[in-house]
Amino acid sequence: MKHIFSFGKGRADGTGAMKTLLGGKGAGLAEMTKAGIPVPPGFTITTAVCREFLRNGKKALKGMDAELRANLRKLEAAAGRRLGDPEHPLLVSVRSGAEISMPGMMDTILNLGLNDRTVLGLAQESGDERFAYDCYRRFVMMFADVVMGIDKKEFEKLLEERKHDRGISADIQLGAEDMKVLVGKFQDHYRARLGKPFPQDPMEQLALARDAVFESWKSKRAVEYRRLNRIRDDLGTACTVQAMVFGNLGDDSGTGVGFTRDPSTGENRFYGEFLLKAQGEDVVAGVRTPQPIAAR
Repeated sequence: MKHIFSFGKGRADGTGAMKTLLGGKGAGLAEMTKAGIPVPPGFTITTAVCREFLRNGKKALKGMDAELRANLRKLEAAAGRRLGDPEHPLLVSVRSGAEISMPGMMDTILNLGLNDRTVLGLAQESGDERFAYDCYRRFVMMFADVVMGIDKKEFEKLLEERKHDRGISADIQLGAEDMKVLVGKFQDHYRARLGKPFPQDPMEQLALARDAVFESWKSKRAVEYRRLNRIRDDLGTACTVQAMVFGNLGDDSGTGVGFTRDPSTGENRFYGEFLLKAQGEDVVAGVRTPQPIAAR
């Protein structure tokens, strides 16, 4: 049985009709790729793998590591960069995606692949140290929260302390040196809480992130959401690994969400909002007030 379905450069193993296996996100990405939309390359690990993982005492299927590496090589070839490359690092997002949408109920990790070496390559390649270390501090916080169970509020407190010390009120006012300091403080806090350093091996990061996404299917909030919305508990979630696109790269970069209907009223009109110089989690976390997208 095929466990991982790749997509990128106009080709996809899956289709839009495979929501049961690829989840809504994975199926949609496969269909958009085939339609010629410039979707960043990636691959989707199926819901069947998630179900077996949870049945098997949260252990990866036999042979999954080799299959993961094979599909990662396809992603690297499509992206033109490698995970862990110190000069031209590939960074990926790791996202959940069930057959039936459960917005905000399961977990996401961004900027995976950063470590003390690749952050230098990202800074050199982008020409923007602040951007590189902003990505790194975000990754450390998300990984610690989602994978290791350290409440992200503990890291947000360190962020607020830095802003207070600098006499500023907004994250966007922090400079490159501030971000470097925060990465150090976040890693120190990680070590203090867990008794071990932040993992530097990108393949270890990826395997742990994959398992955390699968485990999020059983989180209290996800279980309660399914109960309230009468969604079957045995579906499982797919896990999509995809090359990062950086909404926080500069003043001409951004992130946002869009809907074909107003999510508050159900009115049949386009609704959306966005943030400049930000990443997707900034929109859903409410750290900054987004601007409305005006349909023309």
